[in-house]
Amino acid sequence: MATTFMKRQKEMKRLEKQRAKAERRAQKKLAKGTPTEPPADDLGTVDREAMGTDLVGPPDSEPHV
Repeated sequence: MATTFMKRQKEMKRLEKQRAKAERRAQKKLAKGTPTEPPADDLGTVDREAMGTDLVGPPDSEPHV
């Protein structure tokens, strides 16, 4: 009689783990759909003011003709 109870407990634990795994999978799927990174076009841009450089060449350079 004790083995039947233990088998039932084991089965209930297995089902609980299965439900938890399915829930984690669903959460991961939802999280995958929401973007957490900036758009790809912003990845290559550099803030030149923050770096201390100008967008034009150095002032002592001669223009090329």
